Amino acid sequence: MVRSENLTGAILMMASMAAFTANDTMMKSMAADVPLFQLIFVRAILTTLATGFYAWRVGALLVRLNRRDAGLVAVRTATEVGAAYTFLTGLFNMPIANAMAILQAVPIVITVAAALFLSEPVGWRRMLAIAVGFGGVMLIIRPGAADFNVYSLYVLAAVGFVTLRDLVSRQMSRETPTAMVTLVTSLANLVFFGLACLAIDWAPMGGRELALTAGAASMIIFGYVFSILVMRHGQVSFSATFRYSSLVWGLGLGWLVFGEWPDTLTLLGAAIVVGSGLFMLWREMRLGKRRPIARPVRQY
Repeated sequence: MVRSENLTGAILMMASMAAFTANDTMMKSMAADVPLFQLIFVRAILTTLATGFYAWRVGALLVRLNRRDAGLVAVRTATEVGAAYTFLTGLFNMPIANAMAILQAVPIVITVAAALFLSEPVGWRRMLAIAVGFGGVMLIIRPGAADFNVYSLYVLAAVGFVTLRDLVSRQMSRETPTAMVTLVTSLANLVFFGLACLAIDWAPMGGRELALTAGAASMIIFGYVFSILVMRHGQVSFSATFRYSSLVWGLGLGWLVFGEWPDTLTLLGAAIVVGSGLFMLWREMRLGKRRPIARPVRQY
């Protein structure tokens, strides 16, 4: 069976969503004990050390970027910092369900943006699958207007940052090392949130907090890497659909970590989301048999 570029992108997107959701779960579990800026700063120290070592080992630090790619990396880095601040600020101050409901607007926004700015074809079947998946999301979340607050605007801003990040990532050449982009992102978070920590009172971190932060750091590294690679495979509008898989990861982690057991409507909504995604995968696998296999480009 031929694995198309779109199918590869879908797999990478689902892996990225799993990593980011695990990171969010660990970070939120410490929200009542450690300030947000401190958590992100300590996490950034760990991620910078790990990604810096890896980038050095694979020789990514020796690669010289052209002016265009350097500018794109700078813009992408800024959007990562903005997304981290806005989404986690909203997540720490509002129910997870409401934050996730707003974030599920990303696939639709990216699909429209890819069609407008990247001239990607979006057929009616794909748009229908996206709409069905979004309907499943709303069935899971069932957000009430009274439950939303000013922090909803932070998550809405995160939608904009994530959309811009993915569009910019799509424009980077494949010769730009993934390891370098990941390291630059981690360094930017280290500097930005390190400076922000100067304005807060630090809280003591015991073994539990340090272990959770280390776990979050490992997950965010995987999330960074997969989110870069996914923009280098297939169509942005197709892979964006599989952001809905974060709901599946969220349901599982919510039950395991917070003891949240979904009701019947929630399970029905999850089934709709999964079904729409499986339909897209099935269709892409069929179409992939008709396409030639693209020559791989080295990415490290």
